[in-house]
Amino acid sequence: MSTKVKPLDVEEFSGWRARLWPIHGYELMKFLPLAFIMFCLLFNYTILRDVKDSLVVNSAGAGAITFLKLYCVTPAAILFVIMYAKLTNLLKRETVFYAVVTPFLVFFGLFALIYPHLNLLHPSNASIETLHHSYPRLSGFIDIYAYWAYSLFYVLSEIWGSAMVSLMFWQFANYIVKMSESKRFYGLFAVIGNLSLMLSGGVLALFSGANFQQFFSSKEEAWKVSVYLLMGAVVIFGIIAMALYRWMHLRVLTDKKYFDPAEQAEKPKKKKEKPSLLESAKLIFTSPELGLIAILLMAYGISINLVEVQWKHQLGLYFGGDKGGYAAFMGIYSFLTGMMTILFGLFIGSNILRRVSWFKAAVITPLAITIGGVVFFCFIFSETIVDFLTHSTGIAATAAATFLGAAIVLMSKAIKYILFDSTKEMAYIPLNDELKTKGKAAVDVIGGRAGKAGGAFTQSTLFILFATKDVVFIAPYAFAVFAVVCASWLFAVKVLSSKVDSASIKSTKEEISVTS
Repeated sequence: MSTKVKPLDVEEFSGWRARLWPIHGYELMKFLPLAFIMFCLLFNYTILRDVKDSLVVNSAGAGAITFLKLYCVTPAAILFVIMYAKLTNLLKRETVFYAVVTPFLVFFGLFALIYPHLNLLHPSNASIETLHHSYPRLSGFIDIYAYWAYSLFYVLSEIWGSAMVSLMFWQFANYIVKMSESKRFYGLFAVIGNLSLMLSGGVLALFSGANFQQFFSSKEEAWKVSVYLLMGAVVIFGIIAMALYRWMHLRVLTDKKYFDPAEQAEKPKKKKEKPSLLESAKLIFTSPELGLIAILLMAYGISINLVEVQWKHQLGLYFGGDKGGYAAFMGIYSFLTGMMTILFGLFIGSNILRRVSWFKAAVITPLAITIGGVVFFCFIFSETIVDFLTHSTGIAATAAATFLGAAIVLMSKAIKYILFDSTKEMAYIPLNDELKTKGKAAVDVIGGRAGKAGGAFTQSTLFILFATKDVVFIAPYAFAVFAVVCASWLFAVKVLSSKVDSASIKSTKEEISVTS
């Protein structure tokens, strides 16, 4: 008979304390600054994400997003990873953080200062029209060049999300947070992330909405001040993040109660090599489970991208070039996304995960996106449906498409953050150790990249093929791809559920036999 000894730093919480705040008082010195670093980085990400869309959609059009994501963001991200690897070899861990964050803040600060004069730096309208007329199939690339400063802002804003949050923050958190702490800290980080979404969304709406615009002679003049204020907020929150990071190195990482460097040294120093693209493909193709999980990732990325581009096009039409109005709307959308994710996660999503089978929990995300996408696409290119609804409700078609698309994407994102991410990770649990480690890395390489680039590749190819910039024109073809992707997604969930169930039953039997 054996007894389990409970670690000294673990104390059972009960009731609402266990659900909402499972943090010990003495842990606040470590938890709070780390949480606020994440808050600041995500605050900036939301501001930058919504401002970049407002700049690009209201100048180059929503179609340019597909070209930017595929042909600019992807190469820039690869270049960033190479540069980051060089920095980690040359500088200390702490210094790398400052070396990465500072150039971004300098760029965004300078962008705000020179924004009123950017029209002088962009090519003339006449020269761009000539290029469009001469090379209609390259319109997407021409638009990137026509507004190259906005394009550069878009690329760096995209990299901020993956570099600062996915890489810098989580590397630091995984380095200093103990395993026993992570089970309690990491869930709250997700809540704090969505709270930052709500605050940044509110700031966007405050500094770019109609109430703000009324103090200026024109909407464009108001937007120039909005960019100045919003980028100022980005710089301030970035500096706060660096100050907190420095404070933790001075006060927290020097106290063995919170962080013991010896524990890091004692960990097995196995070098976890991330598989190459070819090795990843081979591993996925030889494991049915990994292949199905990769399909889930790719299907989500492609399907939501196809819907979002059409929605952002309608949003751009609705605001008619009003960058401030567009940004304010996206601010409200971000606020509602954060609020919905928190409420859905606390009161609905967690109960679904606990009470229903893996299949029933996993199938909700593809079903929601499939149904929502079908409704939205039909509304976009079906004149009969549009005419009926606009005449019966009195709402303009563009306005109806804008708010319908916002509701569908918002609902999809909230469900994705809680159910899709959780069930995807649960699917790895029954797998063997090699598939959990190398396999997960392989899926991230193939599924992650293909999911992000797949929708952009589909739409950019359609733009080039039909020599058009009209997003609505390619909607029927994009919908056909969307339907195939969603059908594949649903099929993959069904097949994977049987494998997860059988593996779980096998694992349970093995545990029972070992125990007996």
